[in-house]
Amino acid sequence: MAQENRLGEEARRGLTLPRSAVRRLAEVGIFAKATVSLEHQHLAHRYVIRGIESGGAVETIGHYVTFCGESGESLPWLHPLDSVGVNGVHAVVIAPGLVRVEMFRCGHTYDLLISGHAPGGVQNGRRPVLSSQVLFRAHDGYLGLDLLKEHKSQRGSVMPTFHSRGGEPMAIPTKFEAVVKAATCGCVCVGCAHSHYLRAPEPQPTPLVEAGQ
Repeated sequence: MAQENRLGEEARRGLTLPRSAVRRLAEVGIFAKATVSLEHQHLAHRYVIRGIESGGAVETIGHYVTFCGESGESLPWLHPLDSVGVNGVHAVVIAPGLVRVEMFRCGHTYDLLISGHAPGGVQNGRRPVLSSQVLFRAHDGYLGLDLLKEHKSQRGSVMPTFHSRGGEPMAIPTKFEAVVKAATCGCVCVGCAHSHYLRAPEPQPTPLVEAGQ
């Protein structure tokens, strides 16, 4: 029961980190915003999910949050975000449903949480609840490469390996491998000031103006 309660809490709020880790992240100025929110679009008459890609790293520690679609696809951001410092907020994303990918790194050791978020059912015309569920959760993954220096060229193409407490491999769902690799990259991006998985929207075509108009 305690395990289920913890997973439910993490699905809503993000990774449960030790106080020492939270304190260290604050000391080095890494701000990863894991919370998502349910918002209403009045013109479209629908509810959507809002998230913020954020985070970054220093040499010894990293924390990163990004988002993707239900099939792991990269999503366009609503707009990028500027912040006073680095390792903070990078971009806002709005979608009918989001998958959040949150990763924490201490040295070569990683924690990973993948969770899905969508509006819950509407009853009696009331505002729906935010439905959140854990899709993948793993502790103490390991990646021996030095992605900060020696193996920097491999950023974005590798990710940690995870095992159960009994030592059995825990396979990350194939559809989420690309976004997990991006989160891994964010966790070693020292002084991060850009998004690693959300992308700029496609430019809208300019309407053609007929001659004489």
